[in-house]
Amino acid sequence: MQNTSKNRAPAPKYVSTKQLSLTEFESPFERNLNPSNRWVILSKLLPWDELCSIYWKYVPEKSTGRTPLNPRIVLGAIIIKHLCDLDDRETVEQISENIYMQYFLGYSSFCDVPPFDASLFVEFRKRLGLEQINKINERISKIKQELEQKEQAKKPKKDDDNTSNQQDITHKGSLITDATACPQDIAFPTDIDLLNDSREKSEELMDILFEVSTLKKKPRNYREKARKEYLKIAQKKSKTRKDIRTALKQQLGYLGRNIRSIEKILDTLEGIPLKKNQYKYLLVIQHLYQQQKTMYDTKTHSVDDRIVSIHQPHVRPIVRGKAKSKVEFGSKINISLVDGITFLDDFSWDAFNEGTRLKNSVEKYKERLGYYPTEVLADKIYCNRENRVYLKEKGINLRAKPLGRPSKQALSNQVSPGERNPIEGKFGQAKTAYGLDRIKARLSNTSQSWVASIILVLNLVHLAEVALLWKIVKVLKLDFKEFLIVLGYLWYENTMDKKIRVA
Repeated sequence: MQNTSKNRAPAPKYVSTKQLSLTEFESPFERNLNPSNRWVILSKLLPWDELCSIYWKYVPEKSTGRTPLNPRIVLGAIIIKHLCDLDDRETVEQISENIYMQYFLGYSSFCDVPPFDASLFVEFRKRLGLEQINKINERISKIKQELEQKEQAKKPKKDDDNTSNQQDITHKGSLITDATACPQDIAFPTDIDLLNDSREKSEELMDILFEVSTLKKKPRNYREKARKEYLKIAQKKSKTRKDIRTALKQQLGYLGRNIRSIEKILDTLEGIPLKKNQYKYLLVIQHLYQQQKTMYDTKTHSVDDRIVSIHQPHVRPIVRGKAKSKVEFGSKINISLVDGITFLDDFSWDAFNEGTRLKNSVEKYKERLGYYPTEVLADKIYCNRENRVYLKEKGINLRAKPLGRPSKQALSNQVSPGERNPIEGKFGQAKTAYGLDRIKARLSNTSQSWVASIILVLNLVHLAEVALLWKIVKVLKLDFKEFLIVLGYLWYENTMDKKIRVA
C-alpha cells in the first residue's frame, strides 16, 4: 500500500507566460525561514568568531584601499562551493539567488547583488592552506565533543563515576588511517602530446622575444610542418612502436631547435624580458625536453620527477595498482578518522609509502586529543615491523594480522572487512559528492587548499548529522540507551528491507 500521509509538493496550475508578470509572482520572503534547513542548522553550529579569527591571521593589513571582505562570507562561500560541488562562478551565482545561503553567510536581508567576483576564490585558497583548515577541523571535533558531553551530563551519575580521572587518561578511542590519490583536472599525458604542447609554447615565447630583440630575421621554427607531422600520428587509430618512436624523434628535434633559438635571442638581450608566468613556462619546457630526450636515448618510459603537464608541472603520476586506473595524476593524501571526524595528516605531490606515515598520524592524534588511541585500524601496508614495535612501545593495540604463523587467538584480533568501512566511505563520499576525484585548481597551493576544504565539508556534514540526531533525542525525550535502541531498530528495519528486495 502506498503511504498517503507523505507531504506532496505543491502542483500549481499552468499559467501562460504572457499572463504572468514578475510583480504578480508571490514572494516567500515575508514568511519566516525554515529552521530545519541545512544552511540554518550549519550557521548555528559553526563558531564563526573563532573561524574568522583564524582567517584574519593570514590577511595582509592594508592602510589604504578597500577594506577586506567579511571573513564569514569568505569561509561560508568556500563551504558552499564544496558542499554543493560547484565551480567558482556558479557558486557566486547561487549565493546571489539563494536566501538560505545568504543567511548562512550572515546577511541581514536578501540581496541580489553578487558578494564578490568569482576570480577572488584564488586569493581565498592561497590564504587558507592545510594548516589553517586543520585548525578549523580540530575546532569542529571539539564542538562534537561538547555536544556529546552536554547530553551525557543530563544522564544520572553513578556512584562509581570516573569523571575525576579524566586527566589521568593515557589511551582512549580508536584511530583509522588510510591514503588515497586526488587526481587533478588535466588531460591524460602522452609523450607526443607533451612534446607538442611544449613546442607550441616555445614558438609563442620565441615570437615574444623576437619582438623586443634587435634581430632582423626570426630564426626558423618549421611550425606548420611540425604541426602536420604531429596530427599525422595523433589521428592515427593504431600506432606501432616504430611510428611512436619516429614521431618522438621528430618532435624532439623541433623542440630542441626552438629552445636553442630562444637561448640565442636571450644572449643578445640584457636581462630576460619575460613575465613571471612566461619565464616559468620556459624553465618547464627546458626540463621536460631533457626528460624526454633521456627517455628516448635510453629507451625507457620512466624518469625521476616526471612532468605530466606543462601547465601544472608540480603534478606527478601516482601508481595505485587498481584495476580501473593503475596510474592517477595528482596528489596523494593520508587521512585519519577519529570518532567520525576526518583529519588531513599528509599532503604530497610525490608518491609515498603509507607505512612511513603511521607514526605521524598517531602523534598528531596525541596532539589533538591529549592522549594516544587505544587501537589502530590500518591496511596491511601500514603494519611493518618498525610500526609494530613503535605501537607496542606506546601501548597501542594494532588491529592487524600478526607476522609469521599466527595463533588462533591472534587471528581474532585482526581487522574484519567491515571495520574499516567508515574511512572507505569517507573517500567515496568525498570523491563522488564533493569532487575529490577531480581537483580543478591549477596552482600547487590552491590545489592543496581545495583538497583541505573538501575534508572540512565532510566534517561539517557529519557535525550537522550529529546535531540532528541529538535533536531527535530531545523531541522524543529519550535517554541515551533508548536512543541507541531506536537507532538499532531503524538499522534492523533497513537491513531487512534490503534483504527482502534482494530475495
